[in-house]
Amino acid sequence: MARLHYHTTHHRPPNSSALSVVHRHGPCSPLLARGAAPSHTEILDRDQDRVDSIHRRVSGAAAIATSSATNPARGSKGVSLPAQSGLSLGVGNYIVSVGLGTPRKDFSVVFDTGSDLSWVQCKPCNDCYDQQDPLFDPSRSSTYAPVPCGDPQCRGLDSWSCSASGNRCRYEVVYGDQSQTDGNLARDTLSLGPSDSLKSFVFGCGDDDSGLFGKADGLFGLGRNKVSLASQASAKYGAGFSYCLPSSSSSTGYLSLGPASPANAQFTAMATRTDTPSFYYLDLVGIKVAGKTIRVSAAVFKAAGTVIDSGTVITRLPSSAYRALRSAFARPMRRYKRAPALSILDTCYDFTGHTTVQIPAVELVFSGGATVGLDFSGVLYVSKVSQACLAFASNGDDTSLGILGNTQQRTFAVVYDVANQKIGFGAKGCT
Repeated sequence: MARLHYHTTHHRPPNSSALSVVHRHGPCSPLLARGAAPSHTEILDRDQDRVDSIHRRVSGAAAIATSSATNPARGSKGVSLPAQSGLSLGVGNYIVSVGLGTPRKDFSVVFDTGSDLSWVQCKPCNDCYDQQDPLFDPSRSSTYAPVPCGDPQCRGLDSWSCSASGNRCRYEVVYGDQSQTDGNLARDTLSLGPSDSLKSFVFGCGDDDSGLFGKADGLFGLGRNKVSLASQASAKYGAGFSYCLPSSSSSTGYLSLGPASPANAQFTAMATRTDTPSFYYLDLVGIKVAGKTIRVSAAVFKAAGTVIDSGTVITRLPSSAYRALRSAFARPMRRYKRAPALSILDTCYDFTGHTTVQIPAVELVFSGGATVGLDFSGVLYVSKVSQACLAFASNGDDTSLGILGNTQQRTFAVVYDVANQKIGFGAKGCT
């Protein structure tokens, strides 16, 4: 049985500089003072918007393909950034602080393994949402340079055009929930620590942005496209990255660029689909509750497929797998009073009056034998003492893509070994 605990500390490894990762709505977030954090219902509703957008992206790509015919031991080269909860920014994902331009100006940005292009809001802005920090002003950076239309980085984008005046590359990214960013593609110096920087980093300088970005200054993509931060950093730090998402919004984790090899990590194969090459696929084959494998065929997981995504809050499962998990979890939880559903979460409990809460252990089983025992914070989504919910949701069918969300990734050193095409999970990665 797993026992409730929330203590998580940040570990800064030797031979690396560090930036923090915090939850965007947590008390450690620099955005906390800029407005009230959204409710848990709002966070989960927005999360469903994101999942819907991923499903549309995958199903749309598949349709096109069919019509036309897929605690870390870091090396000395790496750089590590503290990662924090982004609760104060407006959604349920995680932020890092980075520097941009010369002289350096600091920005708090969401990092997202499900996106490629990195961007911040810039002056002059035609239509920008309210953010934490002053807008980035390209005219005040001596190292800023627009990317011309003919540049391969421009033509490699999903959506680009040439500016009406001049030969500047214009980008457009429209997310599935109709959030969007438009602007100029540019290069500038990206600072990742006191002495670590990437020269000529390609990013979007947004001047027409709207949607569910909360108070974040922008978004940094860690997807597999060559324009992502992970890809651009690979020449300097190596092909790969890792992070640890803290168990609570008041704790700090990290984002590290470069190879990592935690001694206790279990690895599974990293897969690729040619129709959605930016996503990190992995092969979930089963789930254990209290040491027993739930009754659902591995073929169910295989048919749907699974991606790991730092920007999705709640893990989504094929319908039959979710029902089996819910049933297996509910049996030993009968000692606790049931609570009303919370948005997409339908299995909730009221722990009022309990000083200690015990829940059945939940383990995710991946191909190759990797078995990942989830932290308490990865099993229950605690809105309040009187409403703590099983932190999984159903896709509503057995064919939609499964998504391993950030709640289930908490406290692990999650290693993306791009060079060797594998993904690892190291327990107690933030300590």
